[in-house]
Amino acid sequence: MKFRVERDALADAVAWTAKSLPSRPSVPVLAGAMLRVIDGRLHVSGFDYEVSNQVDVDVQADADGAALVSGRLLAEITKALPAKKPVEIAAVGSHLELVCGSARFTLPTMPVEDYPTLPELPASAGTVEAAVFAAAVAQVAMAAGRDETLPMMTGVRVELTGDTLALLATDRYRLAVREISWSPNDPDINTNALVPARTLADTAKTLGPLGGEVTIALGGSGSAGEGMIGFVGGTRRTTSRLLDGQSYPPVRSLFAPTYSSEARVGVAALTEVVKRVSLVAEKATPVRLSFSEDGLVVEAGGTEEARASEAMEATFTGETMTVAFNPQYLIEGLGALNAPTAVFSFNDPFKPAVITPAGDDGAVIAGFRYLIMPIRVGR
Repeated sequence: MKFRVERDALADAVAWTAKSLPSRPSVPVLAGAMLRVIDGRLHVSGFDYEVSNQVDVDVQADADGAALVSGRLLAEITKALPAKKPVEIAAVGSHLELVCGSARFTLPTMPVEDYPTLPELPASAGTVEAAVFAAAVAQVAMAAGRDETLPMMTGVRVELTGDTLALLATDRYRLAVREISWSPNDPDINTNALVPARTLADTAKTLGPLGGEVTIALGGSGSAGEGMIGFVGGTRRTTSRLLDGQSYPPVRSLFAPTYSSEARVGVAALTEVVKRVSLVAEKATPVRLSFSEDGLVVEAGGTEEARASEAMEATFTGETMTVAFNPQYLIEGLGALNAPTAVFSFNDPFKPAVITPAGDDGAVIAGFRYLIMPIRVGR
């Protein structure tokens, strides 16, 4: 294997592939990045039996071939190479030689034959605009759980129903739901998949800036790709094993059909107030939001004598109400709205509240809902 490639293209490809490689692989070869040159194109791939990444790069090839080297080390080296200079790479015996300008590196290689075969991409289910998909995933993935003892909660549920793509995530204390339009291959499609939240977030964040469309590939019943989902954008593709979502809770039932009280508050102002007031509170200590016709008062208190409160403008309709939330969950939910105004909907201070975004004209922006569980506190 011998080829020449632009430094930036190589660095981007290797960095993206190496990002998902395990730091403590079950076998050494899984820490490797596979470099394979075929017909003038370089395929850079990584695989840990759960997630696979592959990106293609145009190169000037003198000889086809393959080499397996430490992915993280190669990523660090390519990032540090002199800018705007081509990189010459050649496999020589059991080593990979890399030359860029006056910089020269020799890296040991691992046996290519020991590297597992990358999984085949499932059949395409449809396409979605890359930027819209990336924004939607970012809004929802932050609500997924991080407790590995509850793997179901660490995923994002992807629901494909007709031309609507819905994303749902919950850690049992909050729930984020985002619905967007997409272009299915089958207009009558009705299926769902539970994707690891971290993998989905990393993939969407990478594919979003590329523009264009993202192809969603999903294995159907009895297909070779069953239990797997794939995403393709530009020259990059990712596959991931799905989580077992057969007993995923019916979280949509947490949304009430109607709400008796509503508050409208500026997102930026409320975020800053919650951050200030919660300075006196210890970790996980709730902040109290008291809504009335006069506006909103945000309060917090610590275990000692420290107390804080701040009043701010808000429009409220309904009976006077005080509700307490985890401040971090509240701040993250406000940040996910991507809108100037937050609309709070309540029925009871001890039942879930729903936060939705609204524009400058006051109209609610459909598609995203953030449900947050209140915390019971003594007065």
